[in-house]
Amino acid sequence: MATVWIDGEWFDEETARVSVYDHGLLYGDGVFEGIRVYQGKIFRLTEHIDRLFDSAHAIGLTIPLTRDAFARITEEAVRRSGLSDAYIRPLVTRGRGDLGIDPLNCPTPSLIIIVDVIRMWSEERYRQGLRMMTAGTPIPQREALSPRVKSLNYLCHIMAKMEGANAGVDEVLMLDAHGWVAEASGMNLFVVRDGVLRTPPAYAGILRGVTRDVVIDLATAAGVPVREEILNRYDVYTADEAFLTGTAAEIAAIREVDGRSIGTVVPGPITLDLHKRFHALVRSEAAA
Repeated sequence: MATVWIDGEWFDEETARVSVYDHGLLYGDGVFEGIRVYQGKIFRLTEHIDRLFDSAHAIGLTIPLTRDAFARITEEAVRRSGLSDAYIRPLVTRGRGDLGIDPLNCPTPSLIIIVDVIRMWSEERYRQGLRMMTAGTPIPQREALSPRVKSLNYLCHIMAKMEGANAGVDEVLMLDAHGWVAEASGMNLFVVRDGVLRTPPAYAGILRGVTRDVVIDLATAAGVPVREEILNRYDVYTADEAFLTGTAAEIAAIREVDGRSIGTVVPGPITLDLHKRFHALVRSEAAA
């Protein structure tokens, strides 16, 4: 069952509450993570906790727990949920303040950990590959807030996702202000051409995903050349294969972007191999 921990107290989905004066609610002032649980074991917990604390530090938000303590509470939340395969959503908000924007009026950050289940698409969609379109809404300007900060303000990505939903596609491709390919609404993008795996670099205005880094490591170990480089839509349209990665999505093949079919076989051979290697890794770490 869903389990929620808020500032030292345990709740379920029905009883969990936050203050309407919390600046995470009022202004999106906070950070979060998404973490997977496989067979009762949390996948890459250290990497996710590190990114959560780094994101908080980057926005001047001090988490009043050590990383080890936060990890132990997360593990306890999973245990209490009784879920073998689950999704964890840790959040840190600026905390309760007033209706003004001044963060100095929020004396104590609020810590939240949610353990539940998540499902992105149906099994049929994963087998057939995703249909995507380019969203008119660009990613946020990276000079305003670093994309490396996984903040609670996802409004641009939500607006892009709405464009895709209104058009009847599964997901959207988001560009930066210059028209370069960045990411999906909440996932990283990879393309394959002539046996080479390519993905936008971290400096291109993307969130550097934990699953993205795992896939790069798996591809390198498998002897697949990997290049982190600037991409445009032509690179996506003419790819032999393309796929998305993310904690919730895992690895999802793409079959169409803006009405252009991607490759001739979906999932393509490299996508399929990386998918198998990813789940083999997940199983091995869960069994350790």
